[in-house]
Amino acid sequence: MDKTEKQHLSESDICDLFITPAIKQAGWDQIKQVRREVTLTPGPVIVRGTLSSRNKKKKKFADYVLSWQPGLPLAIIEAKDNKHGVSDGLQQALGYAEILDLPSAFSSNGDGFAQHNRAALEGEDTEMSFDMDAFPSADTLYTRYRRFHGIEPEEQPLVEQPYYLDGAGKEPRYYQVEAINRSIEAIAKGQRRALLVMATGTGKTYTTFQIIWRLWKAGKAKRVLFLADRNILVDQTLVNDFKPFGEAMTKVRNRKIDPAYEIHLGLYQALTGPEESDKIFKSVSRDFFDLIVVDECHRGSAADDSAWREILDYFSSPIKIGMTATPKETEYVSNISYFGDPVYTYSLKQGIEDGFLAPYKVIRIDIDKDVLGWTPPPGMVDDLGNSVEEREYNRIDMDRVLVLNQRTQLVARRVMQYLNATDPMAKTIIFCEDINHAERMRRAIVNAAGKLARDNPRYVMRITGDSVEGKAQLDNFIDPEQPFPVIATTSQLLTTGVDAKTCKLIVLDQTIRSMTIFKQIIGRGTRIDEDNNKFFFTIMDFKKANELFRDDAFDGAPVVIYEPGDDDDPVPPDPSGSDEDDTDDEDDTAGATKVVISGVSARIIAERIEYIGSEGKLITESYRDYARKAITSEFSSLDAFIQRWNDADRKQVIIDELEEHGVVLANLQEAVGRDISDFDLLAHIAYDQPPLTRRERAEQVKKRNYFTKYGDKARAVLGALLDKYADEGIAAIEDMKVLRLKPFDGIGTPLEIIKGAFGGKTGYEAALSELEHQIYEQASNK
Repeated sequence: MDKTEKQHLSESDICDLFITPAIKQAGWDQIKQVRREVTLTPGPVIVRGTLSSRNKKKKKFADYVLSWQPGLPLAIIEAKDNKHGVSDGLQQALGYAEILDLPSAFSSNGDGFAQHNRAALEGEDTEMSFDMDAFPSADTLYTRYRRFHGIEPEEQPLVEQPYYLDGAGKEPRYYQVEAINRSIEAIAKGQRRALLVMATGTGKTYTTFQIIWRLWKAGKAKRVLFLADRNILVDQTLVNDFKPFGEAMTKVRNRKIDPAYEIHLGLYQALTGPEESDKIFKSVSRDFFDLIVVDECHRGSAADDSAWREILDYFSSPIKIGMTATPKETEYVSNISYFGDPVYTYSLKQGIEDGFLAPYKVIRIDIDKDVLGWTPPPGMVDDLGNSVEEREYNRIDMDRVLVLNQRTQLVARRVMQYLNATDPMAKTIIFCEDINHAERMRRAIVNAAGKLARDNPRYVMRITGDSVEGKAQLDNFIDPEQPFPVIATTSQLLTTGVDAKTCKLIVLDQTIRSMTIFKQIIGRGTRIDEDNNKFFFTIMDFKKANELFRDDAFDGAPVVIYEPGDDDDPVPPDPSGSDEDDTDDEDDTAGATKVVISGVSARIIAERIEYIGSEGKLITESYRDYARKAITSEFSSLDAFIQRWNDADRKQVIIDELEEHGVVLANLQEAVGRDISDFDLLAHIAYDQPPLTRRERAEQVKKRNYFTKYGDKARAVLGALLDKYADEGIAAIEDMKVLRLKPFDGIGTPLEIIKGAFGGKTGYEAALSELEHQIYEQASNK
């Protein structure tokens, strides 16, 4: 094939005719070792208004991933068509190799290969090019991988232990592969403690399962203990991710560790307690377990006197792995000091950027009595007739010391106002100060919800540690198939571990001092559930809790703060009364006398919406301002926009491109408040052009009477298309499926219309293009 012919081939043709044969010739197994068109990340979700869209331009898509075996990737190949140079795709391939922590990246245009070797030895070139018949073998690239990761020959059997394959094609995501492989490699090198930091919603339990499975199957860990502190975490794990362990697995029950099983899942409360007789973990030898995994290890295991730490210290010989979304680092408490530096970290910010986690918007609401403070007048009494201390009460006091019933009702009404305007059936968690506050909020929501709560008593439930009825509904709340309960009021029970992936609204009416607790609360909304149309979530913040978002360290790389001196204990002390101590539904206001007053009004004095921006920071701006910036960044001037619009064969292509930047026309229409045509809406928002409605543009076309050059049937079709445009917009008429709808079905079938009225598809598309030209004919003259 000569160069001219080759340059007319598509990228896919280059892969099929040149790159794949070259890999095959080098001895690679095409079934087990070569994967084509691999989506590494789906691209971030952009949220504006009530709608969302994925930024497909930021999708990470590898043309080839080469692996030693499934789950053990070695190299990336980026393909380009022959109009590009050999190395034009190398930077892209290298970017993918970096996120997968691979030493080898290649690029090819079918003439040859360009290579970047991140494991190059002294004297070797980092980059080089070579012919198509010189691609390296799998053995060569695996040797390079082992050198890059420092894997010794005796460590290979464990490193090569296969993943569990479920037969349904489920594969770990790229970061899960990284977490699993880095953990296995660390253990293969003899490391006895390991910490994995993975944001909530990224599949920590599935990742843990694969690590345990490989260690178990390799004989490295014959007996395993998986520790959690919530019953629901253990039960979810048993029936979901850990199910393949089958009959080898048991839950620790009846305060007994049964040696007949190999995989033990247990609550630490079931293994220990305040009395020596409660410490059933001592009923087995110190070397009984080969591996202990602590889930959510920020919840106490780092503290010197915690129950988990007691268990970990007793079993001194096993491999110990800590899993957390929020590395616990304070002046006194550090799980990094116990487990060591993380072998892998995948943050909330990275998960949102990749598109695996849901982004969020924050509605910040200030209530007058919170912000301005409130001082009772002299001689005032509460609802029980007791005198009220004459001092200033503010946000910190609300619902902890002072209960203003009208404030609670105000919060409930604002929550229901939002739900009624968006989706009254959207799963919602309201975090309250304590159990008493959660009950009062439940009652206020019932009243604010009106018919919704009357029609179903389970519309809102208090789900707290002391509520048998509420806890019984927890499974229904987190089950996407169960519509009720819709709203859960709680204090601490739902802060961590509960997989409420359809949760779309998180309401913060709780004073939060701990970044750990804050991140765990936010984690209830970070899961994306495409099947249930959940791509983002909203935080409604009444207590300025989201000020913690301003912390530059939010989900950044964990850093140990405790730095002992030469003579100090290397283990950080656990101070009494630390605000990091987040126990199950701890009611830190229990027993305190609260001042309850019904006759004091409350009102909202400020409200603003913040979106997560492209840099992961919360930004405050109107949707209109955001859209203006996005449109003008894509089209530098009005003339550039008009030219692109007029040149586009399909206007929907431009609309789709703008949606990838978060500019959604439906949201813009809502912001402007008028039914403006697509073109006019964009030109009005971005360039301050006077707008026309779709109906006005359609009427202008009818006045020109340009339809006379067509036959009767074609005129009827074009007239109906023009009416459809006036009613629904440009996207409606650019989709050929419109010909199946009324009134077109009365004119004929789509095939009859296209062939009979326009002589075929080409004629129909030309007529549609002419119609669009007529619709926007005066665009450049405005």
